[in-house]
Amino acid sequence: MATFSAKAQTKVISGTVTDVADGSPLSGVTVADNAKSSSTSTNAQGKYTLSIPANAKTITFSYIGYQPKTLPVTNANTINVVMSSSSNTLQDVVVVSVGYGTIDKREVSSAITHISSKDLLPVAANNPLMSLQGKVAGLNITNTAMADPNSSPSIQLRGVSSRSAGLGPLYVINGVPGGNIDNINQNDIESIDVLKGGAASAIYGTRGSNGVIIITTKKGSSQSQMFYDGYASFDYITNALKNLTTDEFIANRVANKQGQDYKGRTDWLDAVTNSPAFAQKHTVQFSGGSAKTNYFASGDYRDADGIDLRAHKTEYGARLSINHATDNNMFVATLTAAPRFMRSNNSDQGNFNNALTLNPTYPIFNNAGKYNYINTGFFSNNPVENANVLKSEAEIKELDINGSLKMNILSNLSTTVTISEISRSAKNLYFQPSTLSSVVQANKITQTNFASQEQQENDQKNIEWTSNYSAAVGKNHVKLLGGYSYSLYNYKRFYAQNYDLPFDTYLWNNLGSGLYNGGAAGQGQSAVASTQNGSTLISFFGRVNYDFDNKYILTASLRREGSSKFGANNKWGNFPAVSAAWRISDEEFFKKSVPWISDLKLRADYGITGNQDFGNYLSLLLYGGAGYFPYNGQYYQVYGPSSNVNPDLSWEKSENFNVGVDFSLFNNRLSGSLDYYIRTNKDLLGSYTVPVPPNTQSTTFTNVGTMKNYGLELALTGEIVKATDFSYSANLTFAYNRNKFISFSNEIYKGGTFQDVAGLPAPGSPGNIQRIQEGHSIGEFYTLRSAGVNDAGALLVYKADGSIVQANLASNDDKQFVGNGLPKFTGSLGNNFRYKRFDLGIFIRGTFGFKIFNTSAFYIGTPSSQSDANVLKSAYDSSSKYSLLKSNATTSIASDYFLENGSFLKIDNVSLGYRQPLTTKYLKSVRVYAAGRNLHTFTKFTGGDPEWVQVNGLTPGVNTSLNYYPSTLQLIFGLQATF
Repeated sequence: MATFSAKAQTKVISGTVTDVADGSPLSGVTVADNAKSSSTSTNAQGKYTLSIPANAKTITFSYIGYQPKTLPVTNANTINVVMSSSSNTLQDVVVVSVGYGTIDKREVSSAITHISSKDLLPVAANNPLMSLQGKVAGLNITNTAMADPNSSPSIQLRGVSSRSAGLGPLYVINGVPGGNIDNINQNDIESIDVLKGGAASAIYGTRGSNGVIIITTKKGSSQSQMFYDGYASFDYITNALKNLTTDEFIANRVANKQGQDYKGRTDWLDAVTNSPAFAQKHTVQFSGGSAKTNYFASGDYRDADGIDLRAHKTEYGARLSINHATDNNMFVATLTAAPRFMRSNNSDQGNFNNALTLNPTYPIFNNAGKYNYINTGFFSNNPVENANVLKSEAEIKELDINGSLKMNILSNLSTTVTISEISRSAKNLYFQPSTLSSVVQANKITQTNFASQEQQENDQKNIEWTSNYSAAVGKNHVKLLGGYSYSLYNYKRFYAQNYDLPFDTYLWNNLGSGLYNGGAAGQGQSAVASTQNGSTLISFFGRVNYDFDNKYILTASLRREGSSKFGANNKWGNFPAVSAAWRISDEEFFKKSVPWISDLKLRADYGITGNQDFGNYLSLLLYGGAGYFPYNGQYYQVYGPSSNVNPDLSWEKSENFNVGVDFSLFNNRLSGSLDYYIRTNKDLLGSYTVPVPPNTQSTTFTNVGTMKNYGLELALTGEIVKATDFSYSANLTFAYNRNKFISFSNEIYKGGTFQDVAGLPAPGSPGNIQRIQEGHSIGEFYTLRSAGVNDAGALLVYKADGSIVQANLASNDDKQFVGNGLPKFTGSLGNNFRYKRFDLGIFIRGTFGFKIFNTSAFYIGTPSSQSDANVLKSAYDSSSKYSLLKSNATTSIASDYFLENGSFLKIDNVSLGYRQPLTTKYLKSVRVYAAGRNLHTFTKFTGGDPEWVQVNGLTPGVNTSLNYYPSTLQLIFGLQATF
């Protein structure tokens, strides 16, 4: 009877909870009756079973990030529920990494951009940050050799910031500064936070001047899960430079006695190209555990070919993260280990320009079937032979390992000790065989073959101790951070080489068998080399976060840091920062007057950061070899001073000011931020001429010079259409940046008012084509100003007095500022569509307002180019202005005639996916997807893809050689499965 009575008073309800977007099951949804007398959670398949009182009237389903749903209890025993994500995204807690901790996005008072893993682009790339390209306003990520699997991108935040120190940001991976960015699998990334404001990055002191990129990888949870992601990619050359075919070469070059006909028919570009270049990548992730102990483990494998014949890369990586808390949560321990091994064949980026300039009537092989020896033309070698015969390989091992122990002393007081090591070991291997056509042709007896090995090791050890305290008194909220950091850096290098090994089959594995370096020829001193150097960085830092009623926010920090790199008088420096924010939208007067503004926050920040990314021991008096001294019939190595001591050598200093506004409109359907910044870089590092004596050397490395960057950044996110079956959202970024170089000199060191840079190589003597000058911007082209072409096909230019002469009659005094290679604007537009279980992403980005020097047109784009070399089709295309330059008298004279508009707009990434939820015990869901990268470029630039030309650094807008690596259109086909 008791059993019967209990059954009569309860009711069992079961069902499945799914996502309205794609029908996938939702795990972890809380299900409870209206009296909250009974509750449960959905399992991995989204299923639940709940026993409720007989008098229960409703059941509520709640899940973070989703709109809660309440349904009435009926006679039915099965209730299936479909949940949709919350439209009020600001109510969801967005955790932002700010350095040594995280805070709610609503509390941020500096310029920080947060990118979640779902916002990253699908790209088959060597570096995970390529998936961030164009996503962050002011962060310029470029890769001039994207299809080379061994390439690395150039990354620059808010413009160029230094002359002689590093220009890249500091990477912080899982809280550890200085991590290996190559040792990150994109699939393992949980979020990326870019600290752009000086107040945010000042907590990293001498390493924060170029911004900070914080990468947080995925962690374990109590939910047990397995995930697989695999793709295959194909790269096809696009926007290629086109040279003359064999027939066109004979008709235009041979017929005009500018080339010879060797009776062959060779498409050299096709012969050195591997198209399509195939790559594959596979990732498996496991996570699980309990609320107290959980883990995340992943393994990945990637095998990729380059678009050239030689480039290849194979890599294996893994990541293990374990978290454990004691029962009373007093202690929390974490351990992360990430090993990676890479084996690569290095590309020869000169092979494409070799192929571009070779006479197409030259055959690849001679009559004996051997590689043809080529000694005429622009570069005079056989690029197919180089790609197949010369060996250049590398073996790289990386290991990031860190462990931390956190002690929760009180509910609002904790202290954490973190120990980490970041290591990288690279072995570089090179071999040139005795069968090389140039060796055979020269009938060499010595130096017939050559082999070398180089070992480089980088190691960084860190220990950091931080403490956190928080308190709330009424509407006052305070968070305190204090910490200590110690970092020890060490670098080692060993190099060995030899010639004349008895067998080519030895490659680099038996250097001792060679006879040239250590043998009778007496060249032993160049056979080996080794070095070791290191530095130490010690820091004390603190930060206070205060807010009143979540409306008035104030943050202040100070880092005191010392480095062994600095001079004896400047070992330590202070890096203060302060930021404030006012959430106007929480004011009563504002809520009533402008209800269509959901959130509005004004903020401003100021911070001082440093840059110590330069070589070790540059402040010291170093000794080096100074020749040989005879004594008693024997010669002895003499050592003497090789550098000047500089006890005042210090870090480069950046003063950063940022003012911004964060906003959300129309019930959070449109949100974004607007920032204006000024960054002044002082005490720029460089080498300056000093008198001898009293100095022992004619130059001293010191801090002199000032440069300024300022700009405007806009980021917008809009939920344009939001329906049950269809949604469309868009993300817009815009950045404007200008640069001004203020001074080369100070009271002690006097430099010139300008420095000529971007020197062009032979043939001829083109000289430098850019000038860094006080009062001007980085990237200013400084050349002769063209005045057209005369009837003889010679270039005409303006002299300084305004008169027009033939270019060979002008001098360097006639050069003028003629344009700038530094882009003014960058922008992107991301479009995300969803229809039921289909998702479509279209990403467009562009760079505008700058000039590019067309190096290929300058050297091989005119009829007067070097004899017996192939040229571009533009040389004999009547619609091209370069076809007019027929006179040899003005060849190799640089002018703005070769400057072109570099602006471009790219359909950069298009991805289409379909997700199918499953209810089997083996699979939860499967998603198939396809993506295309670099699908089309809109540009007026005639020299191929404008992204071949670097716009970061001190010489933007110019390639100072003909070396290039072709751009590619990339197709990706992938599969994702959740188990």
